[in-house]
Amino acid sequence: MTNRNTALITGASAGLGRALSRQLITDGWRVIGTARGAQRLQRVGDELGPDFLAVPGDITDPVHRTGLGLLVGGYGGLDLLVNNASRLGPSPMPRLERYPLDEFGRVFDTNVIAPLDLIQILLPALRAADGVIMDISSDAAVAAYPGWGGYGASKAALDQLGAVLAEETPELRVYAVDPGDMRTQMHQAAFPGEDISDRPEPATVVPALLRLLGSRPPSGRYVAADLAQVPA
Repeated sequence: MTNRNTALITGASAGLGRALSRQLITDGWRVIGTARGAQRLQRVGDELGPDFLAVPGDITDPVHRTGLGLLVGGYGGLDLLVNNASRLGPSPMPRLERYPLDEFGRVFDTNVIAPLDLIQILLPALRAADGVIMDISSDAAVAAYPGWGGYGASKAALDQLGAVLAEETPELRVYAVDPGDMRTQMHQAAFPGEDISDRPEPATVVPALLRLLGSRPPSGRYVAADLAQVPA
């Protein structure tokens, strides 16, 4: 097995996950990409070639997460885990007084529980490679916006998990990254019927993520727009 950098990216079939996968492969990485939509994920695999391994499945399924761990184990190490898959919740987004609790649970299953379990499964491989964990966060994790209670609470919980994990595993880098608004399907669902064409494409955020990987600053929470202002 050649000594190549390997990344596992959830939510890799669209948006930021797809854009990051494309750039990492351009830079010589091997990417394991997972997402629920098998056909769309396979189209990404067809586009990116043999260095992209498409593994369709629902990240909230424990069996799927275990399978990803077994797959990564075959590579002997994992250089990067990107917890990018997210669930927005109902659209239009309800106020907390009317938030369906079953949907609230599904948001936390996707945005908090699945990433934590995946981290637990993959920590040995990440340690073996002196790896990086990158949790995709949101400004809704730190700011209060009407209607964003479920999603924002889940991202705040993910941020805190990452912060505690960084204290418990100082040998690794653990980043929470707020990418800012992007022109994605999920962002469109947050603003149904509105024109979001003024939002930047996900690919514009990728350089900030690569800057974190390249410079490996201390673990913590970072905003992509701030990283773009830091001299290379």
